[in-house]
Amino acid sequence: MKKILIVDDMMVSLMMTENMLADQYKTFCASSGAEAMKIYRQELPDMVLSDLRMPGMSGYELQIQLQEEYHEVIPFMFMTADHDEETESRGFDNGAMDFIRKPFRPDVLLRRVANILQTVEQIKGLKKNASTDALTGLLNKASSHTELTKICASSLGALLMIDLDSFKLVNDIHGHAMGDQVLVNFADILRSAVRPTDILGRLGGDEFIAFCHGIHDEQAIAAKSKFINERIVEEAKRLMGEDMNIPLGASIGCVFVPMSGTEFSELYQKADKALYGVKQNGKHGYGIFSEDEGDEEETSELANIEQIEMILSERGAYDGAFVLPFESFRTVYRFLKRTRGFYSKTTCLLIFSLVRHKEGEIHLQDVADQFISVLHKTLREGDAITQNGNNQFFVLLTNTDAYYNVTRAVQRISDNWDKVEACRYFTFEYEWKVMNN
Repeated sequence: MKKILIVDDMMVSLMMTENMLADQYKTFCASSGAEAMKIYRQELPDMVLSDLRMPGMSGYELQIQLQEEYHEVIPFMFMTADHDEETESRGFDNGAMDFIRKPFRPDVLLRRVANILQTVEQIKGLKKNASTDALTGLLNKASSHTELTKICASSLGALLMIDLDSFKLVNDIHGHAMGDQVLVNFADILRSAVRPTDILGRLGGDEFIAFCHGIHDEQAIAAKSKFINERIVEEAKRLMGEDMNIPLGASIGCVFVPMSGTEFSELYQKADKALYGVKQNGKHGYGIFSEDEGDEEETSELANIEQIEMILSERGAYDGAFVLPFESFRTVYRFLKRTRGFYSKTTCLLIFSLVRHKEGEIHLQDVADQFISVLHKTLREGDAITQNGNNQFFVLLTNTDAYYNVTRAVQRISDNWDKVEACRYFTFEYEWKVMNN
């Protein structure tokens, strides 16, 4: 059932409008722009039916704020008693899909709403056809690059280049029709290996690409590689017979974001280098990009300290705290513990634990991804973060004034956590101490 958000500061008008729509749509009601923003974030309705003139935040302002937040045109229809043509023109300039003048008849409102929703579905269908690969249904090359450029600039996770090894032999031995079946099944296997919120695309031929949100450790990549390689052999034997002896498998090159940068073109090259290493070492496995390995040849030709510094430095922009695998975090912790006496300010260790306070259909891993993203964006560039299991997180606050800075940091984390969906189901507990020698 389609969802409609109704916004009107006049309670009688709000109730009457909801009554007209409730039999055919799932409705949500808000009596102010601020309340509407909150409901929209929680429910993501298919369209918004809003009064135009409201105190605090007008319908225009609500529309503009939502579109700026979600970076897309949101289906809006305005209700108004104003007969000024300039008012209507301004609404259409902002992207409104229709106006309806108060008072209105139920049949007129239902027809107008149905027209908008039908138009939205047609637009979505056209966009999907233009952005997806015809054979597999995954994002095509152009759309993959567009989406991943935005995601890599602002998200934490793993960018994966994935090749289907020895695929050419399928076409050569069994024909292109069988090759297409194998590609379709391989795309389904990749869908099973990632979550619905992750990005998955086909670059062409037997080359695929993925972005897995929140993943920043080798163990998760190893598990995905094992799953994909086992499943493709099973599917290939089901399609071509148990005596199928083509060495099908998947080679995966991985680079972690933002630890190795935030520019997609640069990350793409790094993942490709990691993939090349897998191809050179027997295929059917994975490789994690390392700055040391990636710059091995360049390092051997260094002539001065500026070039060495360039190699050692972190690549790309680094807004937010430093997210590290557990072993790297432990190395940083030990180093700071050794050198603590040389600095006037202190370093504090914080441990955060996620605690469920409401039942709901949300996976703990998704919650953990959202929480570590909040930590990354909230804390300073000089702070460090790692994840321990599914629901525990370690943080190093460096160069702090202990209690004052810890209290402020936790309050900022709490404020930002309240803005994400997962806060409806999980809260967090924490403890901290000053690092001692």
